Amino acid sequence: MKRIAVAAVLSSFVFLAQAQVKDRIMAAQETEAVVTVTKVDAKARTVTFRGPKGGMATLTIPPEAQNLDQVKPGQQYKIKYVESMIIEIRKGGKPSAVTAQEVKLAPKGAKPGGVIARTKEITAVVDAIDYKSRYVAVRGPKGNVLSAKVADDVKLDQFSAGDSVILIHTEALAIEMAAQAPAKKQPEKKAAK
Repeated sequence: MKRIAVAAVLSSFVFLAQAQVKDRIMAAQETEAVVTVTKVDAKARTVTFRGPKGGMATLTIPPEAQNLDQVKPGQQYKIKYVESMIIEIRKGGKPSAVTAQEVKLAPKGAKPGGVIARTKEITAVVDAIDYKSRYVAVRGPKGNVLSAKVADDVKLDQFSAGDSVILIHTEALAIEMAAQAPAKKQPEKKAAK
């Protein structure tokens, strides 16, 4: 997959998450790393990899991906991960939840790679607010209640019980499956006499 396409898609997520819109609170985080494949399970369509700090993660490969057979243990690849959260304040509305996914993958025979983006939009109703302690309790579409501390930079006086709060959570993962050069070993220093 071309680097430009991957960069453009990820840039649009970061731009969306950082846009300044009235009555919205937004945050985004982007991570880029070179990871090492430790295991490939073609039947389960999973790839397990080790990050640069030693952490392990397993990625489920969507059925649309056609080049899993090219991924082998020991290979190193560059990944980008973007996560954004948008909270929108609206009056009225009923609790609901909607999930969408967009997948753009390399064509058959090309180097493996692509972009997967998942967006979940949840509308919740504010049940209670503790202005002094800065806690808000919201009720989701299944009647479950979540209580969370609100950051100091959020204008809590904008909220009141009964308001609808829309949470939009987007995760985007771009994998550039261009093999990375193995890390060079540092030459050992000779002990001073």
